[in-house]
Amino acid sequence: MKHTEDPEEQRDPMEESKESEEMREVKEESEELREVKEESEELREVKEESEELREVKEESEELREVKEESEELREVKEESEELREVKEESEELREVKEEHHVQPGEKPLSRSKTKNIFFKKRRANKSCTCTQCGKSFTTKPCLARHMMIHTGEKPFSCDQCGKSFSQSTHLNYHMMIHTGVKPFSCDQCGNSFTHKRYLERHMMIHTGEKPFSCDQCGKSFSQSTHLNYHMMIHTGEKPFSCDQCGKSFSRSTHLNVHMMIHTGEKPFSCDQCGKSFSQSTHLNYHMMIHTGEKPFSCDRCGNSFTCKRNLEIHMRTHTGEKPFSCDQCGKSFSRSTHLNYHMMIHTGEKPFSCDQCGKSFSRSSSLNDHMMIHTGEKPFSCDQCGNSFTCKRNLEIHMRTHTGEKPFSCDQCGNSFTCKRNLEIHMRTHTGEKPFSCDQCGKTFLCASALKIHLTVHMKEKPHSCSVCGKRFSRLHNLHRHEKTHTGVREYMCFECEKTFTRASDLKLHQRIHTGEKPYKCSHCDKRFNQSEHLKTHERIHTGEKPHTCDQCGTSFSIKSALKRHMKIHTVEKPLKHSLRSRDVCDRLQSR
Repeated sequence: MKHTEDPEEQRDPMEESKESEEMREVKEESEELREVKEESEELREVKEESEELREVKEESEELREVKEESEELREVKEESEELREVKEESEELREVKEEHHVQPGEKPLSRSKTKNIFFKKRRANKSCTCTQCGKSFTTKPCLARHMMIHTGEKPFSCDQCGKSFSQSTHLNYHMMIHTGVKPFSCDQCGNSFTHKRYLERHMMIHTGEKPFSCDQCGKSFSQSTHLNYHMMIHTGEKPFSCDQCGKSFSRSTHLNVHMMIHTGEKPFSCDQCGKSFSQSTHLNYHMMIHTGEKPFSCDRCGNSFTCKRNLEIHMRTHTGEKPFSCDQCGKSFSRSTHLNYHMMIHTGEKPFSCDQCGKSFSRSSSLNDHMMIHTGEKPFSCDQCGNSFTCKRNLEIHMRTHTGEKPFSCDQCGNSFTCKRNLEIHMRTHTGEKPFSCDQCGKTFLCASALKIHLTVHMKEKPHSCSVCGKRFSRLHNLHRHEKTHTGVREYMCFECEKTFTRASDLKLHQRIHTGEKPYKCSHCDKRFNQSEHLKTHERIHTGEKPHTCDQCGTSFSIKSALKRHMKIHTVEKPLKHSLRSRDVCDRLQSR
């Protein structure tokens, strides 16, 4: 029997391969569908999680709002509690008054006694007392808030800068610094403020209102804190002391600024020149140097200033006001710093010492100028003659010798001077004042420099010697003048006759020959002279003064040159006959 094959078993291998390929594709598609399903499931889960996070965020926001509302309600409750207590206290006070109502024939209680009875009852009700400082409060929340002062607890923190606060309201006000919100604006100048009370305080500038007055001097202030600080001037109270130098201050802020002197801290730096400052106000004033801004102007002379305080001090030059007086000699000053420097004359205090020669000074600026003697530094040079100076002010005064400017004039004789100091010294020639005395011979002088030169006569010291001829001098200035005789330098020339001089003062005296100027007048005979020395010599004719005396025969002379001529009689050897005649001359002079 012949076996027949099933048609299904007789399939082509190619068809089988094709079917397997299709099955594989179907399987891959199902796998992809499964992955898509898983991704959609994950997305759904993410969506649900984000929804949950949103709900949590909303809940936390609601909780924060609830917390804020509860905080506000707590504050409102405390305020209402305080108002209720005030109402109860007023009711109690009324009851006390009714209880002690004056009956016919009874002596009425004084107002103070009535108050004492009331406050005794009130203190009995104040059961919330601080165990550390003894302060009492009417409610426990008030006491709890107060205790944070002692514990230092500050539960409310800024999430931007980390600063902490004891109350949420304080944090809310602080946050306005970061947000820049200033809801309270001045309708007159447009300035904005974070607090309403700051605006109210600012408005007093426009209204001029100063409700807080000092009961001792009558000065008024716009804020009670300013009055409290002012009262410390009268009481002398300075509760804040430096633990390094012992200096005391009336304000803690002043102490904090002072401490930067010891620490060397200067947190405020100029972004243009790099100079640093301990206070922001000092930096602001410094910045005006770069900008050239001087907003405060004098309405009398037009001078401008960077700050109002400097203008106020400048105005004293016009008014003549000198509010700071020395309690020892009565001299007055326009600035307190000038008085402080002056007081060092009486105390002899010179806190700034040179580390090279030991010389001391009352001002740091004087020490800085002195140090240039050792370093030889003269940073300010004249562009006309090449002379150099240690400070800018001296160069400015020197330039007047070239420009001929003499802004300071004597109102008695009309003489003019390049600097104020020279005018002050000149005025002593009219007043006769000679405040500087030699402690060895009693001779007096117009200025300290003249006394210093005179003292070399007693010391016989001549520390400066000429390198060419060896001649010695007591003053460096005299040596420099002498050295010009060797170099032949005569830098000052008369434009009238072209004669040259080694000194400007010699040129000045010479020019009076051409101008005919004779500024020095004799008070006895009205005769005039072109030099002060000639006037002094002339006045000795009227006074009979003969200050120059021969130490061998005792003869006196009115001028030094006459004494020098006379001394030749004693020093020069001459024949006997001539010597006898000279001795007769001396005898005759002595007998006069």
